[in-house]
Amino acid sequence: MGSSGQGQSNYDLSFKILLIGDSGVGKSSILISFISNAVDDLAPTIGVDFKIKLFTVGGKKLKLTIWDTAGQERFRTLTSSYYRGAQGIVLVYDVTRRDTFTNLSDVWAKEVELYSTNQDCIKMLVGNKVDRESERVVSREEGISLAKEFGCLYLECSARTRENVERCFEELALKIMEVPSLLEEGSTLGKRNILKQKQEQHTPPGGSCCS
Repeated sequence: MGSSGQGQSNYDLSFKILLIGDSGVGKSSILISFISNAVDDLAPTIGVDFKIKLFTVGGKKLKLTIWDTAGQERFRTLTSSYYRGAQGIVLVYDVTRRDTFTNLSDVWAKEVELYSTNQDCIKMLVGNKVDRESERVVSREEGISLAKEFGCLYLECSARTRENVERCFEELALKIMEVPSLLEEGSTLGKRNILKQKQEQHTPPGGSCCS
């Protein structure tokens, strides 16, 4: 259902998505897997990186600007400003590392509460690395329970095998589109883009001409 389309610039809605969680949980891998179908091991993100994905879901062409934040504590103050205006926040943990799960409550949920400027923002809890089932230490039931506590969507995925990766962003986008205030924000950005395109189409090459 999702299709990458960096070459296209025509879309109906534009949403900002933020990926947060401890270093090494696979945030960058999830993003790269979603954007380009690659599954390489990646070095930890330094500060903040972002990627753009155009895809169609729910009959709408969406532009997702997905911000990938560093999990290391020394970058926290740097990334706090990137919460501003996000319509969706994905909290990622590693199902093979319990500390990354407990830090969702101890660190990341508090950061969302502190820095998120959008009270209607949709949150999703994602347990990554389910391809390493034999090493799992956090059960699916624990994940579902915490997601209920946070009022989040919940999904498990594997960036390595791409299992459920696209589904994460599809379900998040569909949920955002159900919230009138978020839909309005995304629609405003989409309309600006369409208006800009129309203006570009009607401007003769070389700028304005005189009669």
